Amino acid sequence: MAPDEAAELLRPCADVQTWIDDLVGGRPYDDRDSLLTFAEAAAATWDDAEIDAALAHHPRIGERAAGEGAEAAMSSAEQSGISGDEQAIADGNRVYEETFGRIFLIRAAGRTAGEVLEQLTARLDNDPAAESAVVAGQLREIALLRLEGILTP
Repeated sequence: MAPDEAAELLRPCADVQTWIDDLVGGRPYDDRDSLLTFAEAAAATWDDAEIDAALAHHPRIGERAAGEGAEAAMSSAEQSGISGDEQAIADGNRVYEETFGRIFLIRAAGRTAGEVLEQLTARLDNDPAAESAVVAGQLREIALLRLEGILTP
């Protein structure tokens, strides 16, 4: 696969250009696990600006992603299990955004609406630095899950 094609395949996982460049530049990988290990290590270096830029592509939890691209499809699939508590989640999203100045991000895949709401409520007690660290971790989890998804036939 050409480098630009590989980059576009990776972009929906996390639109962090340095991460994409590192993964494309690190090819070839010995196997799937080597790629995932490398991707995780590369994601650990994301700075606040890269995280904020990547967040711009994520819909609010409980809302459907706009568009029809790969990233919107991945987001919709990840949030497919989030039903119920819609108003409480919407209210929590609003309070979170007022508190932290960005959308609430959580790895939704495998979580129920109740679990998401519980985490949202608990994270409102974080100070900004602690919450930034949580957001970075959640974004890394999402990126790696998406990467695993595109690697799985």
